[in-house]
Amino acid sequence: MFDLSLTLPVLCVALLVERIAGYPDSLFRRIAHPVVWIGALIGWLDRRLNRDGDTFRSRRLSGLLAVLLLLAVAMGVTVPLALTLRQLPGGWILEAVLASSLLAQRSLDSHVAAVSAGLRTSLAEGRRAVSMIVGRDPECLDRAGVARAACESLAENFSDGVVAPAVWLLLGGLPGIVLYKAVNTADSMIGHRSPRFLAFGWAAARLDDGLNLPGARLTAGLLTGAAWTLPGADAAAAGRAVLRDAGKHRSPNAGWPEAALAGALGFRLAGPRRYGGTMVEDAWMGDGRADLGADDIDRARRLVWRAWTGMLLLAGAGLLLTACP
Repeated sequence: MFDLSLTLPVLCVALLVERIAGYPDSLFRRIAHPVVWIGALIGWLDRRLNRDGDTFRSRRLSGLLAVLLLLAVAMGVTVPLALTLRQLPGGWILEAVLASSLLAQRSLDSHVAAVSAGLRTSLAEGRRAVSMIVGRDPECLDRAGVARAACESLAENFSDGVVAPAVWLLLGGLPGIVLYKAVNTADSMIGHRSPRFLAFGWAAARLDDGLNLPGARLTAGLLTGAAWTLPGADAAAAGRAVLRDAGKHRSPNAGWPEAALAGALGFRLAGPRRYGGTMVEDAWMGDGRADLGADDIDRARRLVWRAWTGMLLLAGAGLLLTACP
């Protein structure tokens, strides 16, 4: 599946289709979304394989089996489909359209924009909007906390909802991006450290960490590069923040985009946060202002859109290079 002459045009068209059209609400109402289908399969595997009476080791092995079955289904559907499409005249365009449903830049920006709009109305509206995109307790957040949460979610989800899927689309076409989204969805559903999923979700969480390694680091580079083009942003500070702070984050990947965005815009992100009534101690990303507001969220959105444009330009440049004799 790895053939840049095939996957580069698919990537470019997929990025543009998602930017222009997103995933239409009318289509979602009719057939839901591929991630919903993946989630339904993960839920079924959880109910069948994750038994409370089993030992920790047994549940860990069951979780590994669940991931393998999930990937077998994903590859069993998408590999033959991609190979068939590539035999058809213009079939790669349909492959790109299908792959675009697994990129999320447009919807991500819409959700984060709702937080800045909500904050301008009231703190309660800001909390309501941010609760749609973060897992922390919104009622414990003041205005600055809501704004920081939105910026952190924007940075992290730009990495694992846009850049990382694009990387795996480039590496493996439609099967590559579906494989990534299957693992990423499994991590979000069963990869957390609750009593039910500590053992069963181990394989999903570790595999998701591995698949996100290249995307997170590329995201930091894209945000740093985008800072050169945004008035008031500081690319050098973004680079310093990444080198100094990214490795301090409790996640092996989330610190890279968060530190880059924080350094570029003079923010201070992450730090101690409350999830489900439990305070989670985490290092700060960046050494700028922690007192953020709606205008700062919108600055972060502009930076991310410029980073998205940079990714598209890089893909376009690669396409031109592979097309040259």
